[in-house]
Amino acid sequence: MRKFSLYAVVAVVLAGVAGFSTPSRADMGQVAVIFTKGGFIVGVGGGEGVLKYRGKTYPFTVSGMSVGFTIGASTTKLVGRAINLRGPASIEGSYAVVGAGGAVAAGAGGVQLQNGNGVILQLSGPKVGAEISAAVGGVTIRLK
Repeated sequence: MRKFSLYAVVAVVLAGVAGFSTPSRADMGQVAVIFTKGGFIVGVGGGEGVLKYRGKTYPFTVSGMSVGFTIGASTTKLVGRAINLRGPASIEGSYAVVGAGGAVAAGAGGVQLQNGNGVILQLSGPKVGAEISAAVGGVTIRLK
């Protein structure tokens, strides 16, 4: 009987703690980015974008570099969503990119990236230019 009472007390305490804790909420925002990249072997690029989050717009800059097979230049206009935001500043940071893509005159590009804050960017859009790549690289986002 004493064992049962101990389990009952523990269950009530745990239920009380669970009832008072507030879950950590992650939100989602909309992202639009224009990124221009060019190079031969080493690709370098940069651009600008905006995060729409909770009715406000937050402009940011994007810079990046890739090493691998890259030839040419392209501009990609990406739109999509940012998942797991804990505020606008959580979009900042370095995002790892591993992938292959290409565009001749016009094509489509898509990417999923994640930073150290756990923010996931799911982006897609048209790519304009003449660039072929199979490279490993990364991009960095900073709020303006």
